[in-house]
Amino acid sequence: MVIVFKNKKMSKCIWSIVLVWGLCFSFVACTSSDEKLPDVSAIKIELKTQRLDRDLAKLDTNNLSKELQSLQQKYPDFLNFYLDTLMAFSINGNYTDTNKGIQIGLRSFLTYKDYRGLFDTVAVHFPDTKSLEQDLIKGFKYMKYYYPKYEIPKIVYFMSELSNWGVVSYDTVLGIGLDMFLGEKYPFYRSVGQPDYMLINFRPESIPSSVFSALYLNMHPYSMEDKTLLDMMLQKGKQQYFLQKVIPFIKIEDRIGYTVAQLDWCEKNEGMIYNFFLNKELIYEKNWQKMMRYVSYGPGSTGMPPEAPGNIGTWLGLQIIKAYSKANPTLTPEDIFSEKDGMKILKASKYKPK
Repeated sequence: MVIVFKNKKMSKCIWSIVLVWGLCFSFVACTSSDEKLPDVSAIKIELKTQRLDRDLAKLDTNNLSKELQSLQQKYPDFLNFYLDTLMAFSINGNYTDTNKGIQIGLRSFLTYKDYRGLFDTVAVHFPDTKSLEQDLIKGFKYMKYYYPKYEIPKIVYFMSELSNWGVVSYDTVLGIGLDMFLGEKYPFYRSVGQPDYMLINFRPESIPSSVFSALYLNMHPYSMEDKTLLDMMLQKGKQQYFLQKVIPFIKIEDRIGYTVAQLDWCEKNEGMIYNFFLNKELIYEKNWQKMMRYVSYGPGSTGMPPEAPGNIGTWLGLQIIKAYSKANPTLTPEDIFSEKDGMKILKASKYKPK
């Protein structure tokens, strides 16, 4: 799950909590999937990372007051947010031994055998983060190419009791919950209620997509008020188009959260998928529950063949956005992201799949 926080007041919406960074959004070039990728080799990225998960695991639970004071010095921009918002310990910066948030909440988290086992599992799966950071650095190079004034956030790795905190963005910090990326076969995801169709998103390969999805939502929060299904498909499609731009080296199935077979089915049945939405006039649908069947993960897509994956509206939205970009080559990606009129995009895309 990608969660983005606007500020310390935590202004929430249904899908995510949105932060708008103070960025300059001027794209310098537009490339489509069949064009040569921009050369980013000269762009230098300094990525600052910290392992909060490791530092928590090493705390002396008999002296948490002093330990937390030291930890606050190391994580001044993230620790209280982590303890009170993500973990709900209600410590509120009061690092005294009498604080119930420390005695009951944090100490239990650090000593309970199941959570200690989770700390150990994260340590085994992520003995280091070098490979991941190579991908993040590549992605941030493309971010710098398209957004020259973009400031690279600090990366903090954490662990959160399988609480579905995958990637969180808070002020100048991007947090990555490593316990939510232990792989599809990690047995305890099902134990905490995660359905099978979501497990594909809990692999290490999913981290770059989750990270840059969070960054996209910082810049372009979803607008849901009075939207049609077409509008929602295009909003989700724009997010995928953004991922195509900034992490083109990540396979499309890993960007969208599909298996190879699911992606292959969509590509082979593109015309049928589009006609399904047109013929049933679903693109005009405004009922929230009906819309979410097609733009969120699920075991399938209502009314479509059993082979059809969930979230198929997002995949279709991407195809329309790609067609829109190709039919309007003078538009920059930011022009595309900023256009809010779904019907205008559809008509101008000249999208007619076979």
